[in-house]
Amino acid sequence: MERSNIPWHPAFLAAIQLELEAYKDSLEFYAEYQLTTEPLRIDCVVIKKEKNVVIKKNIAAIFREVNLLEYKSPDDYLSIADFYKVYGYACQYVYLKSEPITNMSLSFVVMHYPKKLINHLKIIREFTVAESYPGIYTIGGDILPIQVINSRKLSVEENLWLKGLSNRLDPLAVLRIGDKAVKQKKTALINAYMNAITQANALAMEEAMNMRKAAVSFDEVIERTGLAAKWEARGEAMAEPKWRQCEAIDIAQNMINLGFPLDAIASATRLDPEKVKTLYQGAYDK
Repeated sequence: MERSNIPWHPAFLAAIQLELEAYKDSLEFYAEYQLTTEPLRIDCVVIKKEKNVVIKKNIAAIFREVNLLEYKSPDDYLSIADFYKVYGYACQYVYLKSEPITNMSLSFVVMHYPKKLINHLKIIREFTVAESYPGIYTIGGDILPIQVINSRKLSVEENLWLKGLSNRLDPLAVLRIGDKAVKQKKTALINAYMNAITQANALAMEEAMNMRKAAVSFDEVIERTGLAAKWEARGEAMAEPKWRQCEAIDIAQNMINLGFPLDAIASATRLDPEKVKTLYQGAYDK
């Protein structure tokens, strides 16, 4: 499918709601919020229903009562002109809704670090830019709290949904997202989200499905990780005691590269599941 036809923006709205699910009763979400009768819209507006609610989430640390979010799809980038266009939307909101600008925040969600924009803000506007969380850059010096979220650098544990808005997912990432999606009850949100990443990552999705079908046994682990050939060359038998003497972490890494699921790796290597999870994270971030 043509990349331009992938419905990234509905998936983004779903991702934001899934990221902030713990605060669903305190927030209202509006997609493509229309500011005027003319075609002037912001991608997402998040409004606190309870003014004093504190949102303990990295992507919402700067949130105030009204929060405007602009999203750039994976193949798009955030330009200096884009920044001022969206900043203008905030000013329009102040004018049209009689909302104090001190009650607002502005967020840009991108997959590519906007180097030219950041340099412009630092040099021309003399703003400060600090990476307050991995992948989240807080812009200081304006009356509006502003942040740029680089989804590629987000933590998969903290921001699975936003990090997953990509057309470069590998099969392991697809498996991770799929496992989480199955546990969700918000069918409409999940459908919109999965529809986008499935279209954008068709090959990775197919590989992930094939991995799920793979049977895992002790003998297969030994064979597929290459240990059989190594032991055979050294004239050693593939006995259980020899297994215990192997470097379990090296074996686990090989299994990750071959696409084995986390639980199968933990079972076969007898490593702590948290250790295997850490190895998965390392492979996912490469």
